[in-house]
Amino acid sequence: MVTPAAHREAAAYLRSTYQMSERRACRVIGSDRASVRYQATRPDDGVLREGLKALAQERRRFGYRRLHVLLRREGQVVNKKRVQRIYREERLTVRRRGGRKRAIGMRRPIETPLAANQRWSLDFVSDQMTDGRRFRILTVIDNCTRECLALVADTSLSGRRVARELEAVIAQRGRPDMIVSDNGTEYTSNAILGWADETGVGWHYIAPGKPQQNGHNESFNGRLRDELLNETLFRSLPHARAVLEAWRQDYNEARPHSKLGWMTPRDDARALSGDAGRHAANPDLSARRPLQHQPTKAQINPGLSLWLDEKRSHVRGRQLSGPRCKGCRLPDASLLRLTSRSYAMPVRR
Repeated sequence: MVTPAAHREAAAYLRSTYQMSERRACRVIGSDRASVRYQATRPDDGVLREGLKALAQERRRFGYRRLHVLLRREGQVVNKKRVQRIYREERLTVRRRGGRKRAIGMRRPIETPLAANQRWSLDFVSDQMTDGRRFRILTVIDNCTRECLALVADTSLSGRRVARELEAVIAQRGRPDMIVSDNGTEYTSNAILGWADETGVGWHYIAPGKPQQNGHNESFNGRLRDELLNETLFRSLPHARAVLEAWRQDYNEARPHSKLGWMTPRDDARALSGDAGRHAANPDLSARRPLQHQPTKAQINPGLSLWLDEKRSHVRGRQLSGPRCKGCRLPDASLLRLTSRSYAMPVRR
């Protein structure tokens, strides 16, 4: 009995059962009378609750963070913690589907390109229609802006078909510098090899059995299957193509992306190209973070990192060969560690 609500309930029980006064009941339970008399002044959440339930019904696989972004886009000024509380009270929590066991260890993060059309990634996703016929989906992703460039559905997708679809995307968007894919037969066919030589596009194959090397596309495929394929029954191939194209447009233009500061991929692409400038970071109250893909100091000035390496090696060699600093009680190893970290002389004791 530590919460204020429990104190109020206990005080009411003592007053009704033993005919105690409020002062004596509060003294018995060790509570303050102000907390017992407190009346909640929480505003009515009816409109917000109904709006959140409607969004959760429409976006069944969205968590409270993405729903909070969508609510703010609609013009509702609401705290994220308040949305989380109502989200839990209405039991709208998304149930996580079981996944495979993953290896435990240190992994090197994939380097993200700093410009659009610097690197694309390809992969296939399979599904089936209501009559049992299976079909495949070719997914094309821009690794920088996270835009979905194409979702091609068909019962058979050969290397020539992949080359034709890439030509259609290039005609609208431009030629990429590199394309990343696995070692599937469609990507290693003579049609793809010849197309890459003719267009001058660099093609990089990931290591066999290492899908994490194509992590951007694997993550997108998980969102595609979780939010669309597992929630939709496809009657026919034209129906599947229409639904996939509508979902692709929604993914690029309306769905907030957590890795882009809750911006949409289309807004992030406009910000990178300079069409929307700094205002693209907060188009409809969807994000308040700075723009992504800011270059590091080493990328702005490559000579800076080389100069720091030379300075570090010079200071290290001088401290190892020279005598100990006058008045310093630290040993040479500690002096070297301090110098290599902060380039500062040790404090005299």
